[in-house]
Amino acid sequence: MNRQEVAALLAYAVRLDPRTAPADQAAAEETLDQWADLLADVATTAPHPNGRHWDAAQVVRHHIATSPYPVRPSDVSRPWHDFRRDVVDRHHDPVPAADPDDPEAYRAELLGTRNAVATGTATAATFRELTGGPAPEVAERLAALGDYVPRTVAQALAEFRPRRAERDRRAVEGLPDPLDVACSHVHCLARAGEPCVNRRRNPRRTAHPSRLDIATARRYAPKEPAA
Repeated sequence: MNRQEVAALLAYAVRLDPRTAPADQAAAEETLDQWADLLADVATTAPHPNGRHWDAAQVVRHHIATSPYPVRPSDVSRPWHDFRRDVVDRHHDPVPAADPDDPEAYRAELLGTRNAVATGTATAATFRELTGGPAPEVAERLAALGDYVPRTVAQALAEFRPRRAERDRRAVEGLPDPLDVACSHVHCLARAGEPCVNRRRNPRRTAHPSRLDIATARRYAPKEPAA
């Protein structure tokens, strides 16, 4: 964030929590200097491959809504670094367009892509380029969904079975699948494998966000060591 963006973020925080308002102009300048220094490497907004984008203003809003303590710059920078680390961990370098016989250009493109992903100016590439069929982990998840069909056939059928196409996409990209778990939403309670429903018990096009949260927590939970 640049200084102007940080000033806008501070103004938003003061509007939500007036007790954070500086006592005078000198205090306001000092606060802005501190926040601008600590948030210089934090993005205002940034994409995430699972659709849950970063928004610094929403982080401030969440802190004010849930914490009894005044918001500090570290309450924004820490979540950002966690967010960025998760995005970078999901990223797989696409093959650069640069000539591989030009190592400097090839390396520069790789580093440029990684930096763009790390700073939130580009979306992470969350799947490896498959050349010999699905990776073992992907093949295992696809097999659990039912009979695996070639990618060309699956793409042709995607329009007619969007729910299965979405599950296949998540499996290939290594993303958690909300339909792997039961839904805890009070008006849904769909069982694992079944789509979420609305209040009228009609199938939803997407799963409830809380269901995706459960699937994400289960997928990335630390595995217990084998006995």
